[in-house]
Amino acid sequence: MGLVFAIEEFSAFDGPGIRTTVFLKGCKLNCSWCHNPEGKSLKNEIIKNNNGCLGCKKCIEDTGFLTEKSILKCPKNLIRFAAKEYTPEQLAEKVLKNKDFFDFSNGGVTFSGGEPTVQYEFLVKCLKLLKNKVNRALQTCGYLEEDKFKVLLKNTDCFLYDLKIIDNEKHIKYTGVSNKLILNNYKALVKENVKHYARTPLIPTVTDTEENITDICEFLTDLGENKIQLLPYNSAAGAKYHLINKKYSPCFNDKIQCNPHLEIFKRFGIKAEIL
Repeated sequence: MGLVFAIEEFSAFDGPGIRTTVFLKGCKLNCSWCHNPEGKSLKNEIIKNNNGCLGCKKCIEDTGFLTEKSILKCPKNLIRFAAKEYTPEQLAEKVLKNKDFFDFSNGGVTFSGGEPTVQYEFLVKCLKLLKNKVNRALQTCGYLEEDKFKVLLKNTDCFLYDLKIIDNEKHIKYTGVSNKLILNNYKALVKENVKHYARTPLIPTVTDTEENITDICEFLTDLGENKIQLLPYNSAAGAKYHLINKKYSPCFNDKIQCNPHLEIFKRFGIKAEIL
């Protein structure tokens, strides 16, 4: 069984064409700017939308905290499990309902998260079930054992690959993990010539610095790459943290506008597309 916390149909920003984006729970990185905090844990938490809450406290009258019973007790239906369970077969069937739209637009399915590779076995089964039926894309940070990543290379048609920070010490500081696996897997992706898009989320004073952008350009140039997609920081990133009863505490001043440093990409001959 896989844990899916959202399915977005008719997406136009998660790969080529019209796509269905499947968001899988779980992530091994701990980025403080995470846009999908409900997708970080592999646990299927019970979450509450406080917008419209009557303050009746029926949801916690038995235990003092939210439980499965709270879902039925809320008069406004504001409480739910964060994710829904699917078998690979169930999810494949749901995705293929939009096959006509995929075929018309050269689109397909994109697995995102969280970090979809955390549910590796489930992900691979889904990818294999959809082989030769629909274009399969994977939005990933690439933090995965190299032998497992090689399996994904053989079962994925397109990668949307995050390159956040090139300096390893800074990567550990801001994400909690080393980037050695990430960079090595990207090199393998390029070597195997699987279709892919390098992507960098622009986080003010963290990933959008002159030093980091220059490092990214040098890394891509050394691999013969000349394209990248930039994802500007969304100021509404913290809006969902209340769902999991957490405070949004980014490691930077989220009032500062991100700087794409397009002149650096131009100097390296890299075409930067801002999404």
